[in-house]
Amino acid sequence: MLQLLTKSDYLLRETLLGLKRGGWMNWAAVSTVTVLLFLFGISLQASWQFEGLLNQFGSQLEVSVYLETGVQGDILKPSVAAIPEVTAVTVISKEEAWENLVKDMGISDIRGATQQLNGNPLVDELKVRASSPDQVPALAEKLRQVQGIDDVQYVAEAVHRIAQLNQGLNWVSFGITTVLTLTAIAVITTTIRLIVMARRREIEVMQLVGATTTWIYMPFILQGLTFGVVGALFAWGLITGTQEFIGSLLSDQADFIQFLADGLKLSSDKVVLLPLVLLALGGSVGLMGSLFAVRRFALR
Repeated sequence: MLQLLTKSDYLLRETLLGLKRGGWMNWAAVSTVTVLLFLFGISLQASWQFEGLLNQFGSQLEVSVYLETGVQGDILKPSVAAIPEVTAVTVISKEEAWENLVKDMGISDIRGATQQLNGNPLVDELKVRASSPDQVPALAEKLRQVQGIDDVQYVAEAVHRIAQLNQGLNWVSFGITTVLTLTAIAVITTTIRLIVMARRREIEVMQLVGATTTWIYMPFILQGLTFGVVGALFAWGLITGTQEFIGSLLSDQADFIQFLADGLKLSSDKVVLLPLVLLALGGSVGLMGSLFAVRRFALR
């Protein structure tokens, strides 16, 4: 136990000493990682928010279900609402639909128009709303199999476009993540190499007295890990401040803008997940960058 405490104390002192001697190089590394993780966090958050916004818009896409003649919408509504993909069902009676159609045509005498056609030619209709745009085609197929339903119509092209846009956004986010991760690793590697070169005299002395490679270079690895974690914390602070600022700007805007602001809100699990992802990525980038940096010197 005492030996473990002694080793931990040595690593902590050497890590803090290296950070102290790093001077402005430390700030350069942390600030660069902060900017990179900030951009990554913004892109990841935007991907989540845009996906939620797409789902919010997509959920407004309603499937129009036309019933067979004589079938009442109120009777069929419970069966349709029981389908897992359905979030809401609205019944439009044939009387209501006929009245709206006649008004849209500019005819004031509804009774006369009905008599000319020997009654109301329309059928009851259900407006069915899906939980997500991806589920609309599957939901339409299930609705066509329900007894009493004559026809099912939905905006297929709009659903397809939303799915394509969502997939494209995921690819863009993956590309940004990859580029920023490689850049961050390069920055950490360069910074740690500069710090190692600045202390090369001390390292040579430690090698002469028999210190192992692990004990010589472990403090530098911990320094890189520190750069990543501190950069992630700063980036999370900037992201939070930016989000609150934008939220305050949108809070007093028009209803449509407020609708967009509500769609951009993250769920509670993603609010917790975002800082954890930043810490994990920052720590991983710092660790990998420092390992790449010391590997060159350790193999000499």
